[in-house]
Parts: sequence; C-alpha cells; structure tokens
Amino acid sequence: MEKSLNTRKLPQTDSIQELAQFWDTHDLTDFEDELVEVSEPVFERETVVEIRLPSEEAEAVKAMAESIGVGYADLIREWVLDRIHAS
Repeated sequence: MEKSLNTRKLPQTDSIQELAQFWDTHDLTDFEDELVEVSEPVFERETVVEIRLPSEEAEAVKAMAESIGVGYADLIREWVLDRIHAS
C-alpha cells in the first residue's frame, strides 16, 4: 500500500505551545478542505461593569479579599453570582 503524500493533519490539542509550533511551520491554506464554517460565536465576550465605592468601602473589600486569598474583583463577582442564584 502506498503512503499518502499529504500526511499533514491538523493537531488535536489544546496546548498553546504545540499549536504555535505547528502553525509556525504550516499554512492555513493547506488545510482548506478540513475547515468548517462556524455560524455561532466561538468566544463569548464578558461585559465589564464599573462600580463606584467610597475609598473606605473599597479598601474594606480589598482587605476581605486578601484575607481569603482572592482578588477583590473575584470576590465582588462571587457576591453578585451568589445574589443572582439566590433569587
């Protein structure tokens, strides 16, 4: 049996390093027959919400977050999600 001349395949990995190495040495046009059009969004964008707090309250939130080892934005997000799920 004769080996196919086109042995290149798209990598099946989530590794950024492996994908970067692959695409450094390959061209997308070589794989046009393997591409699939995607009609729905692939990445969902997050909405940034700005909140204003007096300095004392902001510092209190930061101190609370630091005491449990998380970022203050993560702590605030957790509070919002808890409130949403409690509804």
